[in-house]
Formats: sequence, C-alpha cells, structure tokens
Amino acid sequence: MFLFQSMLQTHTITVRGITEQSIVPAPGDIVTAMVTVVNHRFCKCSIKCVGDIVLTRPYKGILRKEDVRAVDKDRVEMYKSYRPGDIILARVLPMTEAHTYQLSTAENELGVAIAHSEEGVAMVPVSWTQMQCPKSMSKEFRKVAKIVPEHVVNE
Repeated sequence: MFLFQSMLQTHTITVRGITEQSIVPAPGDIVTAMVTVVNHRFCKCSIKCVGDIVLTRPYKGILRKEDVRAVDKDRVEMYKSYRPGDIILARVLPMTEAHTYQLSTAENELGVAIAHSEEGVAMVPVSWTQMQCPKSMSKEFRKVAKIVPEHVVNE
C-alpha cells in the first residue's frame, strides 16, 4: 500500500497481485476428467475440474477396474467402459499414491458424460451401457453417467 499526499488531498493506492487458485481435488469431490490411457486393469485420466471450477492445471488420476461399478465388479471390462478422449465424472477416493488421485465411478450419476465416435461425432446415450453415433448409428459400449439437469427437481 502506498500513501500519496498532495497539498489538497490524501490518496491511497493499493496494489494487489494476481492470486492463483489453490483448489486441488479432495476425497469425496466430484471431478471432471479426460481419459488418456485405457488398459485391462485401469485407465489413466487428466483431472480438469473440481465441481464446477476449472483447474489452472490438470492433475493425474487413475480409475481402477474394481472402482468402475458398484455391482458386478468382477465382470467389468475397461475397454467396454471407457475409451481415450472420453470426458467422465468421477468421485475422488482417499489418496494412496503421491501425485495421483484415485477415482471411482461406482455410482449411477458417475461415468462417461461426453464421448465421440470413431467418426469424431459426439455420441448420445441410449442405455446405461451404450452410446450411439447419430451419424453412423453405430453403438459403442460405455459406463454412461446418469446426468440429471440442474433445473429438474427429484422428489
């Protein structure tokens, strides 16, 4: 803070620096992430948002096969649940590894929110396990998130 006095008045000038957000994912948070790598045991993700807040930098996340669904965990096939490029909603689990957040989609509201077909067209959910390309009409397996619009009230 700088105080400036002239003969007639006193002026105060305050300079504030740009403050960088310090939001990081915490256990229990719902995050938006992009799937980057998929194999038969897990998929790697890049966490982009915590809730509705866009992060200044992405964080690494991992979604293990056993954390994809709440039931039938032993029958989950990662390639039928997620593909690289999918945008997912996931819950942050307590951290077990440094620098990597463990994620779960074992709730109906969590899973793939946005996916593109091989033609590059945004797909439409047709069930909890499939999405369809509106251009080619081809269907692909996904663990689809049950997204409820904010203006809809459940009673």
